[in-house]
Amino acid sequence: MQTAFTLQQLADPDIQEADSVLRRCVHCGFCLATCPTYLELGNELDSPRGRIYLIKDMLENDKRASEEVTTHIDRCLSCLSCMTTCPSGVDYMRLVDQARVRIEKTYRRPLLDRLFRALLSAILPYRRRFRMALRLAGLGRALVPVLNGFGLAGRRLEAMLALAPARLPARSTIKPGVSFTPEGEQRGRVALLNGCAQSVLDPGINLAALRLLSRFGVEVVFPKGEACCGAIVHHMGRADQARRLARANIDAWMEEIEGEGLDAIVTTTSGCGTTIKDYAHLFRDDPAYAEKAARVAALTADVSEYLALLKLPPSRRGAHVVVAYHAACSLQHGQRVTREPKALLMNAGFEVRDVPEGHICCGSAGTYNILQPDIAERLRDRKVGNIASVAPDVIAAGNIGCIAQIASGTHVPVLHTVELLDWAYGDDEADFLRRGGSPFGEGVS
Repeated sequence: MQTAFTLQQLADPDIQEADSVLRRCVHCGFCLATCPTYLELGNELDSPRGRIYLIKDMLENDKRASEEVTTHIDRCLSCLSCMTTCPSGVDYMRLVDQARVRIEKTYRRPLLDRLFRALLSAILPYRRRFRMALRLAGLGRALVPVLNGFGLAGRRLEAMLALAPARLPARSTIKPGVSFTPEGEQRGRVALLNGCAQSVLDPGINLAALRLLSRFGVEVVFPKGEACCGAIVHHMGRADQARRLARANIDAWMEEIEGEGLDAIVTTTSGCGTTIKDYAHLFRDDPAYAEKAARVAALTADVSEYLALLKLPPSRRGAHVVVAYHAACSLQHGQRVTREPKALLMNAGFEVRDVPEGHICCGSAGTYNILQPDIAERLRDRKVGNIASVAPDVIAAGNIGCIAQIASGTHVPVLHTVELLDWAYGDDEADFLRRGGSPFGEGVS
């Protein structure tokens, strides 16, 4: 694709990057076939190719973001399926991230939209605030029957309440600054990301990871000062807030790296892992953090990647349990981790079945299922229908957002991959087949 940036514009590192990405696009349209919003809406402007044209025009002409640009960029899930498909290697993520920042800085959204987004960014990345908000969600459910009468704002509130757990789990027992001595001979030392939303919604996921890692000789530490990874606000275009959160994490992990050392920074939420692995890019122009961010990014691994390195022994405990493996977009497209989760489950004895259209997003995508509830619901129903076609006993996923989203549309139990592995290599009796869904609401038929 030809571009027409001026030399003055190209002096800006962000524009240089955008120019390089745009020039790789050859208009082939392969991305349309794997773009969830294009498949659902059929509008070229709701495809990667269409959005690239909108972004190119906005950047080349140094325009403020328009309502049209904002509408179609907002509808993008940032699932990155297009990047897996693209034969030319177009780094679409860089373009859409720049577009979101420009929208946040130059487009004045309607008042209710501004307030709603400000509320999400002020609550979701902060554990205590998020937990308090979930407690209030129980009271808000009484309003659900009337919310549809309040347009998009009502639908957003309805979607947010539907995603809140029917029963709020007990607070995580993991305290910042603690480390856990492994069983037997020590084979490694890792920091396990406690995170924000997942630690409130389902702290059992990290407890399962902790037990599993300890069982196979890995010391696990939870550093003081760790915060939200920044993914939630980063994808809302709030770059400054994302960097503030990321710096806190970098400082916390660097203290461990330069102290007793770390073999890896392990994440159990793939959306977080994708963002942390991109810290080097996020801080590429920050002389104080560029090198530290690169070290942190290089050490970061999804829990399935790290477990694969441990070469767990075969187990037959999962035999006769059929698992539908849902590949989270942030894991398969963002991190290109595709083989390890399924290999680990099969090694543990589970019968793993691939889900048709596994490359298509479930509609979670951070805050997308709240901000774009109608499209998200259509994608959820499409995903749940595909999962049902393989008749699983349980659904496995590697991202808390996907778990909550899918669980809101099915009665089949939805668990994190590491929870199934913890059971397969542990002593507990299986109860996941009797859980009737998950902590995330009642589900539907």
